[in-house]
Amino acid sequence: MKENTEAIRDARTLGLPKMLLLGVQHMFAMFGATILVPIIVSSAYGLPLSIQTTLFFAGVGTLFFHLCSKLKVPAFLGSSFAFLGGFETMSKMDQGIYAGMEPSEKLAYACGGIVAAGLLYLVLALLVKVVGVKKVMRFLPPVVTGPIIVCIGLNLAPSAVSNASQCWPLALIALSVIIVFNIWGKGMLKIIPILLGVVISYIAAVIMNALGMVNADGSAILSFVSVAEAGWLGLPPFQIAKFDLSAILVMAPIAIAAMMEHIGDMSAISATVGANFMEDPGLHRTLIGDGLATTLSAMFGGPANTTYGENTGVLVLSKVYDPRVIRLAAAYAVSLGFIPKMAGIIGSMPTAIVGGISFMLYGMISAIGVRNIVENQVDFTNSRNLIIAAVILVCGLGFSGGLTFSVGGTSITLTALAIAAIAGIVLNALLPGNDYEFGANPSGDQNRGIHH
Repeated sequence: MKENTEAIRDARTLGLPKMLLLGVQHMFAMFGATILVPIIVSSAYGLPLSIQTTLFFAGVGTLFFHLCSKLKVPAFLGSSFAFLGGFETMSKMDQGIYAGMEPSEKLAYACGGIVAAGLLYLVLALLVKVVGVKKVMRFLPPVVTGPIIVCIGLNLAPSAVSNASQCWPLALIALSVIIVFNIWGKGMLKIIPILLGVVISYIAAVIMNALGMVNADGSAILSFVSVAEAGWLGLPPFQIAKFDLSAILVMAPIAIAAMMEHIGDMSAISATVGANFMEDPGLHRTLIGDGLATTLSAMFGGPANTTYGENTGVLVLSKVYDPRVIRLAAAYAVSLGFIPKMAGIIGSMPTAIVGGISFMLYGMISAIGVRNIVENQVDFTNSRNLIIAAVILVCGLGFSGGLTFSVGGTSITLTALAIAAIAGIVLNALLPGNDYEFGANPSGDQNRGIHH
């Protein structure tokens, strides 16, 4: 694509072929990260989250979001990384009803928790509409959200190492490719480092497999059994969510980090496009769109959705700001959801590659939490801020098994992240001296959240 100096607001002026191609570019940008969530959840945590269902709902969720935001915001919704820790916690649950439960059943309960998390967006949207964004954000300043995001990444770190140790050479190839394209990549290559990491290390795995190399435990690096069995066309394997209070308490608090990410993304997309989407169509509308897209996806066995940093990167690169192009990408994603063969190939990816990629990913989540704190100039010489961050970090990392207690004969488990979120919000509300004002530092606001 040649460099456009002029921003293009209506892609129809470029003609249909070019427009279709721009849509493909957006689909590629989201692809690597969106399929990574079901790959990690199924291969690392053993919960059978479907790649087909994920792609289908990334597309449907995006179209839904566009409807809620009056077709004005050029945002793509892909799978959210913020909820990975919740999936991991759910996979380890074995008390009460979860004792001896089948992984597919656990996944249904995890999705039920995400449905509840999506509904929290609607609560925030209502609050924003009624009392205004500034008052709401006083309760969620960077001194609270930053350390929570740091905890999300650090809690996941051990699983990245255990996956990578299946085959270190392969994990290091995946990690190196992502680093190289992230730093030295030009144009579109800089925006799709995860996709390139997946493709290049997969090719390396094919070569290593052909040379007879095996995983650390002696198993084959690649197996194409599932690919051979998969058909070319088929419905995504939908699964209806189930509800249980413990699962809701695992997933729902993660919505705090996800909602902050949404607000950061809306600020970033507004800055990129040169339009204030916080005012028109309004933050409450975009929050409703994101929340409903997440609830809809999880209701039928998909992961949570979130606005995607990669696609904002494509907007910067192509200077085509027409939301129609994003809707084309969404239509492509929906159609990919009907190709089981493709899901089979993606699903055959070696665990070590997932480990190498998540090495980068989980560390980045924590680093982004730190960036959120730095960009918003949180003053840690102020003991109020120091106390809030300290308590959040210790709760988030210390309560590794969560906190289980009984209410009226029902056993309820609060996860580390839930405890950290509650502690942070309560301390921030109670301790005197809260001077945070949303909107006073636009560059800080743009960096709230887990942009991959």
